[in-house]
Amino acid sequence: MTQKQTQRTTALIVAAGRGHRFGGPLPKQYARLAGKTVLYHTVKAFSQAHNVDLVRCVIHPDDQDLYNESVQGLDLLPPVMGGAERQDSVRLGLESLTSLDVDKVLIHDGARPFVSQAVIDGVLTALDTAKAALPALRVADTLKRGNDQDLIKETVSREDLYRAQTPQGFHLPEIIEAHQKFEGDPLTDDAQLFESLGIPVTLSQGSHDNYKITTGEDLMRAERLITISSETRMGMGFDVHTFGDGNFVTLCGIEIPHDFGLVGHSDADVALHALTDALLGAIGAGDIGQHFPPSDQQWKGAKSFQFVQHGCQLIRERGGKIINVDVTLICEAPKVWPHREAMIAKIAEILDLSPDRVSVKATTTEGLGFTGRKEGIAAQALVSVQLPGQLPGQLPAC
Repeated sequence: MTQKQTQRTTALIVAAGRGHRFGGPLPKQYARLAGKTVLYHTVKAFSQAHNVDLVRCVIHPDDQDLYNESVQGLDLLPPVMGGAERQDSVRLGLESLTSLDVDKVLIHDGARPFVSQAVIDGVLTALDTAKAALPALRVADTLKRGNDQDLIKETVSREDLYRAQTPQGFHLPEIIEAHQKFEGDPLTDDAQLFESLGIPVTLSQGSHDNYKITTGEDLMRAERLITISSETRMGMGFDVHTFGDGNFVTLCGIEIPHDFGLVGHSDADVALHALTDALLGAIGAGDIGQHFPPSDQQWKGAKSFQFVQHGCQLIRERGGKIINVDVTLICEAPKVWPHREAMIAKIAEILDLSPDRVSVKATTTEGLGFTGRKEGIAAQALVSVQLPGQLPGQLPAC
């Protein structure tokens, strides 16, 4: 976010609701979407917008821990606690901005994660000459009014009808005054305050993707939107360890009796080291030596599954998931085949994958090279990872 000294534009994200229609153990704004919360995606859209200077959320007093975890890593103003009704929450949020040299304020639903830069631009451009503005879409469907017996009473003309969206934009002093004037009145959105005062509200172009997640079905639709734009990444890892003193080797997390051990700073699990590099490579996160340098004594003798779990965590933090892994061990001895099922089960456990998504194979070099001379073991690993693509209408991920 840019930081201007005066007349700043602020996004006020309203996320204090309980979402009773959504169901489930958590309010809808904290439901998971592509590895993050719905609120995270919503807030990120505004924090990346080139013409929004500050972002503040209004949250429920019981949700502080959920909120802190949800927006970790984003540059935001401290949250404001909301009130009993949405209108109370918005008013409290607006009043908290009065000391921040704010002019334009964008009031947005925390459960609309697909707001685009184009929609934000449209509202802010309208505010250059208007008192208030909101994005909207013309109603395309035929409208019917029904009764309490689910029977049609009449057809309603759709002429001049629009579906209102957020963010709804205002100049801060005027929207605060309107909220204070109508405090306690049951109004459905912020623009209705200006309508009640006879102040014109300008319509800007909305987006079909900029919908509000209200039900579990809405969340499934959101997941589908993200899946459509997701991408599959491949990563490859290769590692070698030489034989040394010992009476067992650790391969894929399984200890196998042998005449020698493998030499390494950690437990020298050559297969898991290759797998770690493959996971890191799939997301462009460097290699195992960068994350766990041999010069760092805390990793001396460490179990290599910790390295694999670190790679998994980095993938999860990016909203990704591992599709499958394929590990190949290259050695003359020990024999891998008798331990293959245990190796598959161990890797599947570490990665939280079903075993049918894990492959472990072994081959030799027909007596050639250092592995053929039984001087050590080599391993290579391939992984495929699915990462969420760019959310509809939003900026590319940084």
